[in-house]
Formats: sequence, structure tokens, C-alpha cells
Amino acid sequence: MRFRHRAAAGFATLLLPFAGLVGLASPAEAATSATATFAKTQDWGTGFEGKWTVKNTGDTTLSSWTVEWDYPSGTSVTSAWDADVTSSGTHWTAKNKSWNGTLAPGASVSFGFNGSGTGSPSNCKLNGGSCDGGTTNPSDSAPSAPGTPTASSITDTSVKLSWSAATDDKGVKNYDVLRNGTKVATVTTTSYTDTGLTAGTSYSYTVQARDTADQTGPVSGAVSVTTTGGGTDPGTGGDKVKLGYFTEWGVYGRNYHVKNLVTSGSASKITHINYAFGNVKDGKCVVDDTYAAYDKAYTADQSVSGVADTWDQPLRGNFNQLRELKAKYPNIKVLYSFGGWTYSGGFAQAAANPAAFAASCKSVIEDPRWADVFDGIDIDWEYPNACGLTCDTSGAAAFKNLMAALRSEFGSDYLVTAAITADASSGGKIDAADYGGASAYVNWYNVMTYDYFGAWDKTGPTAPHSPLTSYSGIPKAGFNSADAIAKLKAKGVASSKLLLGIGFYGRGWTGVTQAAPGGTATGPATGTYEAGIEDYKVLKTSCPATGTVGGTAYAYCGSNWWSYDTPATIGTKMTWAKNQGLGGAFFWEFSGDSSNGELVSAINSGLS
Repeated sequence: MRFRHRAAAGFATLLLPFAGLVGLASPAEAATSATATFAKTQDWGTGFEGKWTVKNTGDTTLSSWTVEWDYPSGTSVTSAWDADVTSSGTHWTAKNKSWNGTLAPGASVSFGFNGSGTGSPSNCKLNGGSCDGGTTNPSDSAPSAPGTPTASSITDTSVKLSWSAATDDKGVKNYDVLRNGTKVATVTTTSYTDTGLTAGTSYSYTVQARDTADQTGPVSGAVSVTTTGGGTDPGTGGDKVKLGYFTEWGVYGRNYHVKNLVTSGSASKITHINYAFGNVKDGKCVVDDTYAAYDKAYTADQSVSGVADTWDQPLRGNFNQLRELKAKYPNIKVLYSFGGWTYSGGFAQAAANPAAFAASCKSVIEDPRWADVFDGIDIDWEYPNACGLTCDTSGAAAFKNLMAALRSEFGSDYLVTAAITADASSGGKIDAADYGGASAYVNWYNVMTYDYFGAWDKTGPTAPHSPLTSYSGIPKAGFNSADAIAKLKAKGVASSKLLLGIGFYGRGWTGVTQAAPGGTATGPATGTYEAGIEDYKVLKTSCPATGTVGGTAYAYCGSNWWSYDTPATIGTKMTWAKNQGLGGAFFWEFSGDSSNGELVSAINSGLS
């Protein structure tokens, strides 16, 4: 989500500089009573995700482990988690972290990494000895991926899963069934009934085969299952979510207040508001601008209720205005959003202790002064295990762990949501974190399907910042809404948990000589608050749309080229969202709309 300043929606996958990592100690004494097996869990052509699993097969505790292997020239590790990995030429060494080196008899531990190239590991050693049945034996390949499971006999508490068999040169021994990325069963057949589930809850299932040498192959595709019962929540089969972000700082230069939601007519056409942004400091949720949040006094004509604030009333500011709005429109739910582009650097420390972070967030939201205002929490981490304003190295599982802790702390009575990347490029930001696994803990994701292109690329090429679909000449593959939604579905996120993002603003260049997309430029066009960006309410008259591309609008006026959504293109996007079975739509942010709320109206009518 944009916060005062904004750069690109997301580009390169995080690469860890292995040359700068601390060197490893010498391999420990050979331990032939342990195995190390390799599996390629994802493959996107030019790169892949790999996983090593170390298992103690002996009867004494293993105090540490070091795995070594060789890659052919052109194949390398680019980032890793849950192990310290270094290289010497084509020889790679991985040593346990301080917290996962001890393995009791029968226990196992895995570490993963992203790699480039197409080669396979060879000459595997574990603690200086043989890896004992690892994939280094060319005569014993790992099994193939099973077929994507199909779900049947779904009840409030159970689901039956079936899948087509995997293949292996020496034979498949059994299958691991994974629910939300965690193994829940090992079976010898190609079906399994999972029980003890929660009614009205979404789960993601995959399957992984094991051969007779206990090697695991790649995981299958994911199937998303929602159990029956449990009532109907917005975004999971009931009314479509129509959510807008209200910015805390908008009450200053933008002079946009909660009452504007009433006067514009928007309040009667939305279901949810995300209040942005709370800060993340020292691993905890905190209120950012306390004056705007709960101290600023409103006169009678400025307030939603028409009653002036007094000097001694317990709560003023935006929080009190939201309270008054909810009294007037009881259907509206309000979530407190933490993070954003500027404040996401604090999530790394939060991810180190998710339970403490979740507890701090709940204490903010349940502060007695405004405990009735907020109905949930929204997390806007830009971006887990990838780069935004700063680069995060918390690991692929950090986001899932954070969302699990929030759901555990807040329970089922609160909404728990997250704004997430829409970078669907191969090996991009969607691939950097476990959004599929984390989806089990959220009510929905706000997929930020905007800011794909903009004048941070000063010379262009000109391109729409929020394309619905790809088009001939698009500057980067995977940078469009349809690809992002498809990729998230493929990772096991239910359609009903995905909201399509709409920007109530345009991005533009100047020095452009052609009207069609793909032109060159000399820099960002002038904007009211920031170069290269302007509100819809300004652009609709200053530079009216002259064409459409990829399901969104663009405008060429003078030497300026802008892209933005109009009521017509929003209508197209809402039809698409309904056809995809999405949970609804959200937008950034209210103050960019016209005074009569025409973009909110387009979302409302398009989803109705």
C-alpha cells in the first residue's frame, strides 16, 4: 500500500550474498546413522526451490549436521533459510542453525533454498560421510509429483482427498498429506479422509510421494477446500467485500475526513474500512499519529454526528469519527491496518516473536478508549522475504507464522486480513513467501494489483500501472491482475479470500510523444502531492482518458501520459472479479475519488 512515497510494486527476488556469510566450521564426525535427501519443490524454468531433509536414523541423538554437495557449473544457490550455506566454486556446504542442530533418534529437519540453473546435486555428504540413500545415487531417482488432489464428501469437520499416483524407478512407498503446508498423515493409498476440521473454514491440501529409499519428491498442486457450516462471513461466500483505505494523514494537506465518506455517498456503498497506518516498532503494534488518531477536535459541522467535540471528552480524532460513522452505518466494519510501504521495516523484528507481536496488536485494538471501533486487524507487510523500501530476510515461513499467531491471539470473533504483493513474475514476490499456507489464518487478502509500472522508470516505456490482463508489449510478464490472482489460486488460496485491488489515482510520465502505450518519456509528470502520481478526481478533467489497454484506461494530453481506472474500467474489473469467484474488491484510497464518490459507486454497482 502506498504511504506518502511509493516505489515499484515489486521486482527482483531477494538474493542473499553468500560470499558475505560467516564461514562454516569443519564437518562433524561422520555419522552413518543419518540420511540427507533432496527434493526440488518448485521449478520455474530458469530457477527452482530446493529442500534438503536430514533425518536421524540411528538410536543416539545427533548434536549437529553439515550437508555438502556439488552442483554443475551454471547451477547455484541464491538464497537460503533454516541453514547457513556457503560455497567454494561448485561445492556447496550447509550447516545447521543454532536452534535446529540437535536431532533425537527418528527426528528430521529440513532447510530450503532458491536456486538458479537446471542442474541436480551430486556427491552428497552428511557430517563427512555418505548421505545414505540421498538423491546422489543416479540409480535411484526421487519420485515424481502426485496428481493434484480432488476433494469430495465435504462436511463441517471432514473432507475426503483423492489423487493420481506418483511414479518412481524403484517404487513409491507412501504419501505425505499436507494441510496448509504441514504434514497431517502418511498413507500407502492414493486417498485420505481428513477429520477434526473447523466448520466454515478454508484449508489448502497438497500431497508428496516417498520412495522405498524414503526420498521425497516434489509436492503436488494444491486444492483449496472450505468446510460447510460455520455461518457466512463477508468474502467467503456471502456478500462481496467492498473495502476502502482511509489514511490517517489525509486530515492534513488533503483535508479529507471521515465525514467526507458521508457527504460523498460512499459510506452507504461500502462494507469495510481499513484505517491506515499503525506503525510497527520494536516488534510491536503502536498508534502512529496520536493527534490525528484520537486527539484532534472536530467542530459540529465537521463531525459525522453533527455534535462538536469537547475539550474533556475521552476520545476525539479519527477514532471517534469512525465510531460515529459506525453508529450511522451499522453494517460497516473497521480494521486497523499496520505497516505500509514506510513502516514495513518493523516486521522483521515482529516475525522473530510472532506471539508477542500479536499480543501487542490486540492490546492496541482493544484499548478501552476505542475498543468498540475496530472489528479486526490488517497487516500490510511490504514485503515478506523480499525487498520493498528495505529488504527482508525473515524466511519464506515468516509471513505464515505471523498470520497464524494473529489468528491465535484474536480468535474467530475478529477479522484478520493482509494486503499482499501482486507480483506474479517467475520467482517474484508471490513466490518468496508462503501465501498459500498463511491463507488458512486470514479472512481475505487485499491483492495490491496496482503500481505495476510508473515513472520510477523515468524514460518509460509508458504502461498502465494497474492492468487487469496482459497485452502485447507489456514491459514485464506476470505484472497484471489476472496473472497474480491465478498464481495465488495455484498456491492454494481460495478465490473467495482474494480481493481485487483498485487504485483511485493515476501514474504518469511527461516528455511523451506517442499516445499509445510503450512510448519513451523524459521523467515523471507533475502531480499535486508527488511527481508521477495524481488523484482520479483531478485527472478526470485535467487529462481525460483517450484509450484502454489491458482492461484499464490511459490518457494522452500534451506531452503527458497517464494511466488510471475510470468508472467504466472499474465496471469491467468488477465483472471479471465476480466471474473469478473473488471475495470482492478494495481500493487505495477514499480521498482520490470525486466529491460524489463515483469510483466507489462503480465498485458497488459492479459487485452487486
